[in-house]
Amino acid sequence: MIKIQFLTAPGCLECERAKALFQEVKKKFPDLKLQIEEIDITTLKGLDLAIKHSVLSNPGVIINGELFSTGSLNKEKFINKILAL
Repeated sequence: MIKIQFLTAPGCLECERAKALFQEVKKKFPDLKLQIEEIDITTLKGLDLAIKHSVLSNPGVIINGELFSTGSLNKEKFINKILAL
């Protein structure tokens, strides 16, 4: 199981793009067990994760407890990362 925590903010265009990418990847690689948790960065849980992982721009993507990216999500790098796990 690959656990992805996805820190979002209201009105964030890059967050919507990343969300669409996650759905695309889930369809393209149905054998991968992706558990995606979307967390609003303005909540207490979101703020705690943002501080813990030094997320300074949205979206913040944490894979299996480690920060993968902040800001615009690179499709190729994301796919390569999850396929390597």
